[in-house]
Amino acid sequence: MNTTPAWNKEALLRDPFFAPLHLPVSLLGGERFPSLQDCNGLLAQLSPAITVHSGLSLRFVPQEYGKLPFESQYEPRCYLKGEVPTRENNWHDLLNALVWFAFPKAKAAINVRHYQALTGPQDEMTCSQRGAVRDTNTLLDESGVVVPYAREDLAGLLRDFRWKELFWQRRTEVQDSMGFYLFGHGLYEKALHPYIGMTGQGLLLPVEQQFFAWSLVRRLAHLDGIVAQYLTAPEHCRSTRELMPVPLLGVPGWSADNEDAAYYDNTDYFRPGRLRRTQQSCCDGRRDGADDMAE
Repeated sequence: MNTTPAWNKEALLRDPFFAPLHLPVSLLGGERFPSLQDCNGLLAQLSPAITVHSGLSLRFVPQEYGKLPFESQYEPRCYLKGEVPTRENNWHDLLNALVWFAFPKAKAAINVRHYQALTGPQDEMTCSQRGAVRDTNTLLDESGVVVPYAREDLAGLLRDFRWKELFWQRRTEVQDSMGFYLFGHGLYEKALHPYIGMTGQGLLLPVEQQFFAWSLVRRLAHLDGIVAQYLTAPEHCRSTRELMPVPLLGVPGWSADNEDAAYYDNTDYFRPGRLRRTQQSCCDGRRDGADDMAE
């Protein structure tokens, strides 16, 4: 039985969800699901090369299984050897590889924060086994969406969960002065089959208005740099509450259904506010990167 995932290059290149990945996708073949060799072939074409924080060149390698020594585990192996364990014929891992092409500095910054958290003092401020820093980086890495904005009032509407006012009443202003760029590879996997309830975890970053007149390539390079800078600062990534829920099917142009004002009246999806969580809810593992409602 053929278990190879379906690969439709042209569909991805038409999809607004996948805009940040359009360049690497365009360089891949269209006949079959991309292999490790294909991904490493793309890396070989780049100058300068993509590197991890330790300075080593990036390379995608087969996934190993079983109990592994520390240096062979996922994050340490990436930091210490520049090797990203990747499963063949697997959408989740392919999309992770493609995000490395779109946001190389930011991905390297996430990796080094994980490595530092693993090798540094244990975080006593959270009951999560991973710790607050790793929780936040994991959530961004899996479900993150980068949200640049040039108008603070629009960012305020998003932070206040005023979805209909933001996405419908201020629709033109959002299209002119706010952007949404998928970052999390788990979120990209969900975007292969979008559904009501699909929600990203937004990292809001201020930019100048001129940002929105730049080419996509220039915008991505700028976002890569400022996301990496944000992640490098030790005062950041201390709590998952630094990320804001974003109901992605409400973004103008991302769903044919949201061309009607009534679409935003669905409060099961466009929730009016974030529920307050106790410390115990953190211990219960509520926020594991898979939140699918804009709460």
